[in-house]
Amino acid sequence: MIIALTGGIGSGKSEAARQFAALGVPIVDVDVIAHELTSPGNPILNDIKNVFGEAFFHQDGTLNRAELRKHVFEQPQERLKLEALIHPAIHARALKQLRDNESKLHPNYQILVIPLLFENNRYDDVVDKSLVIDCDEYLQIKRAMARSQMSDLEVQEVMSTQVDRTVRLKLADAIITNNGTLAELQEKVAETHKKFIKTCIVSK
Repeated sequence: MIIALTGGIGSGKSEAARQFAALGVPIVDVDVIAHELTSPGNPILNDIKNVFGEAFFHQDGTLNRAELRKHVFEQPQERLKLEALIHPAIHARALKQLRDNESKLHPNYQILVIPLLFENNRYDDVVDKSLVIDCDEYLQIKRAMARSQMSDLEVQEVMSTQVDRTVRLKLADAIITNNGTLAELQEKVAETHKKFIKTCIVSK
């Protein structure tokens, strides 16, 4: 079984994924893949440079992620160009990692972390169930600002490109509310893990 883990910016997706991994669950994270594919030595960097120009690269040739992120969020058409460059490669690598994880029989499911699960249908034929990590919007903003050194306005701009929170919750098969401490999140992840194992056993 493949569970898609999603949620708005700052909701705690990455931390939840780490805690599932600590329980032995294989994790495939499309954001991690995107970072790998845009690191030095990858051919996609040349494609990005050809389309967007050298202004979005540091002097050492590495991608200036902050500047490119700001650019594409200010201009939706530019974001579509970037997505057309990198999303097919991300999708292909994610599917390969999922296939590779199939040999890991315990605990009979794996997690695919997809921030924009409900914003597109790219993984609909892969995912069996969805798990949303949710928190109050003021916490989203606070956490995202602390983690990414983004401004309040920048965080809200990102949130505006994501599906509305109420829609996300309505579409979710399972929800973990992450308004509390890391210890509380860990407890909820452990409970959800047990439920997923039972679901996998029943489905078999």
